[in-house]
Amino acid sequence: MERVRDVSELPKAHLHLHFTGSMRPATLLELADKYGVRLPEALTEALTGGEPPRLRATDERGWFRFQRLYDAARSCLREPEDIQRLVREAAEEELRDGSGWLEIQVDPTSYAPRLGGLIPALEVILDAVDSAQRDTGLGMRVLVAANRMKHPLDARTLARLAVRYADRGVVGFGLSNDERRGMARDFDRAFAIARDGGLLSAPHGGELSGPASVRDCLDDLGADRIGHGVRAAEDPRLLRRLVDRQITCEVCPASNVALGVYEKPEDVPLRTLFEAGVPLALGADDPLLFGSRLAAQYEIARVHHGFSDAELAELARQSVRGSAAPAEVKEKLLAGVDAWLVAPVE
Repeated sequence: MERVRDVSELPKAHLHLHFTGSMRPATLLELADKYGVRLPEALTEALTGGEPPRLRATDERGWFRFQRLYDAARSCLREPEDIQRLVREAAEEELRDGSGWLEIQVDPTSYAPRLGGLIPALEVILDAVDSAQRDTGLGMRVLVAANRMKHPLDARTLARLAVRYADRGVVGFGLSNDERRGMARDFDRAFAIARDGGLLSAPHGGELSGPASVRDCLDDLGADRIGHGVRAAEDPRLLRRLVDRQITCEVCPASNVALGVYEKPEDVPLRTLFEAGVPLALGADDPLLFGSRLAAQYEIARVHHGFSDAELAELARQSVRGSAAPAEVKEKLLAGVDAWLVAPVE
């Protein structure tokens, strides 16, 4: 068997990881027991059996089922110490996978009812990130995300809050949930507030909906990055636009297959995007539900798309360049990528 370099030792940045979805399965089971939460049977079976639940979400019923499982997991995060534990463990998993920088995405309104309100919730999250950075050495920042399923005025409130905490570790503003609901332009004011406050614009697009969803993120939300963006591969003109503007797409291969966007790992248009010159940042999305973390996404690129070590190294570089990491952190990570590539294979 041909020996290859270990992708878990390849320095990289992780730009697409949702907060609750970053939780360890064992942690969720412990918290559910602690608070007497009865998890959906499909979720419990997946967590104890080691196989991710079947979550085909290309129709509304499937997406609702996915959201139900996610909401059940989120309901187990009730105290500041639960938040602290989740973030610390997420950081530990990132380091194990070779990540040197993490931008974790969160909608603090989801945790506000149990943590004393919107502002206290965000402060608890940011405090947890600070502690995890000190304890683990991983560089971490937060991307505050609005919910497409809620009113655009809620998004404006979140955008103002995100800007207010830009000096505490918030680096970007996103828009998540089912992109088939809520027009991107309805959230244009929220994104203008965020951009005016110096935050990156990183909405989801081009996952459950087609290329038009990506174009809307560019035209209406001034996207600097696109969460997913894989459906752009269906439109050569859109690909050229992403290349010309060097818009990073946060591609999550395992998630795309788990949710039924593509049938098989090799169907994800990773090679098409890469060879077109679109900057990419591989992401795990929600490891809790999809069963694989960051290094596994690089293995998918290697095994199912034939990426060489040199190409995997370039993917890692693109993730670093697309991040909000300080210049000195980027330089260190990029140097680490070069060192990984020239190190002898044992």
